[in-house]
Amino acid sequence: MSTAHHPVASTGWTGWVRFAGVILIINGVFSGLQGLVALTGPDTYYLSTPGTLFLFDAKGWGWWNVALGALLILTAVALFSGATWARVVAVIVAGVSAVVQLMLIPAQPWWSLIVIAIDVLIIYAVIAHGEELKAEKASPQTTP
Repeated sequence: MSTAHHPVASTGWTGWVRFAGVILIINGVFSGLQGLVALTGPDTYYLSTPGTLFLFDAKGWGWWNVALGALLILTAVALFSGATWARVVAVIVAGVSAVVQLMLIPAQPWWSLIVIAIDVLIIYAVIAHGEELKAEKASPQTTP
C-alpha cells in the first residue's frame, strides 16, 4: 500500500510565521538585556503598586531573564527553519505572554490589549500555517 504525499501550498501566512520569529527575537534580546542589567545592577528589584510592594532578588531574576532570552532567540531561529518543536514552544511562549498581559490590563490597558492581539495573531499563524514554512524550506521533489 502506498501513501500519496500531498504537498502543502505556501500562502501569504508564512509571512506571519516569520513575523512571529522576529517578535520572538526582539523579545529574546530585550529579556537578555533586562537580565544583564539585573545581574550588573543593584541586589534587589522592587515594584511599588497601590497598597503593595513586591521585592525580588535581582540576581536570580536576572539569570532567569538571560536564560529566557536565549531560549526565545533559539526558538525564533528554529522557527525560521520550520522545526516542529519551535512551533510548539512559540505557541506556548505567546500563550504565556497573553496570560501575563491579561494580568497587566489594570496597569496598562491599551498596551496589554495590543500585545494580546499580536500574541493571538502569532498563535494563529504558527498553528494554522507553520507547516507551510517548513514545506517552503524543503526542496521540491522530482519524480521521473
